[in-house]
Amino acid sequence: MRRRIFYVEDDSVVREKYARMLKSEGFEVVSFTCKGEALISLRKEIPDLVLLDISEEGEHDAGYRLCAAIRRLSDEVPVIFLTNRQSEIDKVSGFRLGADDYISKDASTEYIVVRIEALLGRVDAIRGIGNKETTTPSVKNSLELDEVYCLVHWHGQHIDMPLTQFRILRELCLNPGSARSHHDLMKAANLMVATNTIAAHVKSIRQAFYSQDPEFHCIRTERGRGYRWIAE
Repeated sequence: MRRRIFYVEDDSVVREKYARMLKSEGFEVVSFTCKGEALISLRKEIPDLVLLDISEEGEHDAGYRLCAAIRRLSDEVPVIFLTNRQSEIDKVSGFRLGADDYISKDASTEYIVVRIEALLGRVDAIRGIGNKETTTPSVKNSLELDEVYCLVHWHGQHIDMPLTQFRILRELCLNPGSARSHHDLMKAANLMVATNTIAAHVKSIRQAFYSQDPEFHCIRTERGRGYRWIAE
């Protein structure tokens, strides 16, 4: 079955270029010229992946707004920014809003396709875990991870978390008390990114917990070593 991608890009030349490239690689692509059009369709259907730019004509942060709206509709659908905006603050902002990956438009076709396939593969892998006997690890009954639907609950309260951060959290909580390096967390999330990108993800994970529990303190930074999950 062909994977269905929603692609949002206001530049018609760029949109046609990447849509044609993705279709040639076997994907089904539904293209949109603006976030408003995309959001109407997203409310009716969640695709296998969403690909979007940060800016559109007349709206500097349209992609960020759409990403946040997508996360209100689905915690699970992978979201990738394909953009020319490459500053650190742009990347961190995207990840904080729930994006799973960030790719430059200068990247080669092969690289873009590999990143898309890798992210879709991680979704499949997480869903596949649900077929194992143990599907919901917990830490002292406070944290519950639903590995079938990639959901997080803390003291019974749902916490919104995108796929990449779910996998990082899973790596931490399945190794309680053990320091997990940036490399460990990258490997768990199948990412090859800068160390400060992992730090941004961990910060977003903490903030997600803080939104439900201001006293949350279970993720400890170990200077020079990484991060450690400390059970309550």
